[in-house]
Amino acid sequence: MLIPVILSGGAGTRLWPVSREAHPKPFIVLPDGQSLMQKTLLRAAALRPDAILTITNRDYFFITRDAYAEVALAPGIALDYLLEPCGRNTAPAIAAGALRLRDQFGDAAIMLVLPSDHLISDVAGFSAAVKSAVELAEQGHLVTFGITPSGAETGFGYIEADQAHKLGSAGMAVRRFVEKPSREKDEEYLASGHCYWNSGMFCFRVGDFLAELARCAPEVSDAVAAAWQATPRAQTPVEIDAASFARVADISVDYAVMEKAQGVAVVPGRFDWSDIGSWQALSELVRADAEGNRVQGAAVLIDSKNCYVRSEDRLVAALGVENLLVVDTPDALLVADRNRAQDVKSIVQRLKAEGHESAHLHRTVHRPWGTYTVLEEGPRFKIKRIVVKPGASLSLQYHHRRSEHWVVVSGSAKIVNGEREIILGADQSSYIPAGTAHRLANPGAVDCVMIEVQSGDYLGEDDIVRLEDHYGRK
Repeated sequence: MLIPVILSGGAGTRLWPVSREAHPKPFIVLPDGQSLMQKTLLRAAALRPDAILTITNRDYFFITRDAYAEVALAPGIALDYLLEPCGRNTAPAIAAGALRLRDQFGDAAIMLVLPSDHLISDVAGFSAAVKSAVELAEQGHLVTFGITPSGAETGFGYIEADQAHKLGSAGMAVRRFVEKPSREKDEEYLASGHCYWNSGMFCFRVGDFLAELARCAPEVSDAVAAAWQATPRAQTPVEIDAASFARVADISVDYAVMEKAQGVAVVPGRFDWSDIGSWQALSELVRADAEGNRVQGAAVLIDSKNCYVRSEDRLVAALGVENLLVVDTPDALLVADRNRAQDVKSIVQRLKAEGHESAHLHRTVHRPWGTYTVLEEGPRFKIKRIVVKPGASLSLQYHHRRSEHWVVVSGSAKIVNGEREIILGADQSSYIPAGTAHRLANPGAVDCVMIEVQSGDYLGEDDIVRLEDHYGRK
C-alpha cells in the first residue's frame, strides 16, 4: 500500500513579501491559479492512493484544508492530517508520520514523502519514477529521488550515484550525499554525469525507515516514540503532544538517516522539477515579452529590459530600468537586482530582528473562521474588514486595552456581547467595550462581511484573552 505523505512547513523567506511565516510558500498562487500545495496534492492523488497524510501545524492546518477543498479529487481518497506543535525539521516529522501510518496500515505500508513546495509539471514522468521507487522500497531500500541537473546550481545538495551498482528497473545505489557545493565543485559534479540534485523526496516502507532511524539516530527515534506515546489519537486531526515533541532534536532526515543508512537507493527523476526557491525561479513561470520582461498583474514598462514585476492590486510603472525584481503587495514592496534574488532572505532576517510585523503577517490574515484585512490604522485606532465563513465563529474572548465597534456590511451575524446574544443584518452594528466577553458567528449560508473599528491605547493581536475556541487555539 502506497501512502503519499505531504510535508507542509517553512516560511520560504526568499519569496518575501508574498511568502510570510503565517502564509508561506506552499500557499502562493502561481500564474495558472493553483498553489504549490494544491499541485502537490493533485500530483499525489494521481497515484490513486487510498489515503494521503499531510503533516503540518495548527496554524497551517486550516489554510491547508481550505486549499484542498478548492480542488477536485478522485472519490475514495481519505485525507488525513498530523499536526506538529512546533517545527523540528524533517527527520522528526517523517518519523511521526511513519508512526501514524504504522498504527493505521502496518510496517509494510510504503510512504512517499513529498515536500509541499515543489513544482513538477510532468505528472506522468513523476508517476513513472514513483513506480520504480516503490519497486525498490518493496525490496527493503530507502529510496531518494535525484533530479538530473539542468545547469550549475550551488543552492542544492547532490546525490552521487554508483552507476555500476544498478538496482531494479531504474535505480542505483547511493555512494554518498554531498553538501551544497562551491561553484568549482558544482561544475565538477555537473560534468561527472552521475551526480543528481537532492530533491528531498523519499520512498520507503514504514518499518524499514523506523528501523534505520533507531539504528542511525536512536536519540531521535526514542524522543519521537515518546512524543507519539503521549499523543491522544482519537481526535481528528491528531496533534502531537507539545511538551514531549519540543524535546526532540531539530535535525533533517538526510543528516539523521539517509547519509548513514544501509541500502539507500536513488531513482533519477527525469521529469521537470523546481523547488521555486527564489523570485528568479518563480519569474520563469511567466512568459517574457520581446524585451525579456515578465509581468503578473498590472504594469507599464517603458524602455525597460529583463525585469520581473508582480503587482497584486495596483499599477506598477517602470521607466528606463533593467534586471529588476519588483514585487508589490498591499503592505510591502520589494525592489531588487535580479542577480540578488537569493539574498531576499536577508531582508526577512532584518525585519525579524527589528520586530516588524510584515515578516510574519500579510495585511490580509487567514484564520480558521475566515480572514481579516487591515484597512487603516493610526494612533489609537485600527479598521479591519472581517469575513466569516458560513457556520464559522470567532472565539469567545475579551480585550484588556481596546474597545470594538462592529458594523455588518453583508450577510448576518450572531453576536455575543457580554450577557446579550443578538442577530445583526446588513447595516446594523454593535459596540463592545474593553473587558467585555464577545463572540461573532455566522449563522447564514453566505459569507458574513463586517467592518471592525478598534479603539484604545494598545491594538496588538496579542491583546486577546480566549475563553472558548472551536479550533483549539489558546
